[in-house]
Amino acid sequence: MPKKVLLIDDDQFLLDMYAIKFNKAGYEVKVADSTSVALKLIRDGGNFDVVLSDIVMPGMDGLELVETIRKESLLPKGIIIMLTNQGSSDDIARAKKLNVDGYIVKATTIPSEVLTEVEKICSSKKM
Repeated sequence: MPKKVLLIDDDQFLLDMYAIKFNKAGYEVKVADSTSVALKLIRDGGNFDVVLSDIVMPGMDGLELVETIRKESLLPKGIIIMLTNQGSSDDIARAKKLNVDGYIVKATTIPSEVLTEVEKICSSKKM
């Protein structure tokens, strides 16, 4: 059974590019161009194995989304990875406090490396 991935980013070009990469690798992919759309997909029973979220987005940011997912126990077995250009130690510290499973900086990682990194994180979590 393919792993279900939710990609969250307000950049449509990046969403499309990552969706193609993950689809080709055999993942079942859903995309959300905002945290509110993502939260609706998750709350509507989108039982995702992996969530990849940007941090900087309109409205609720990606880390606030993670906080909500954790508070409401929406994805108890889901792996949450930040995929963002925010590489500051403050953002990384906030993400660690929320127990994110991985943190990938887009600016220093090409799309195929993102896929490899996600698979590495998943296998370390024994998915």
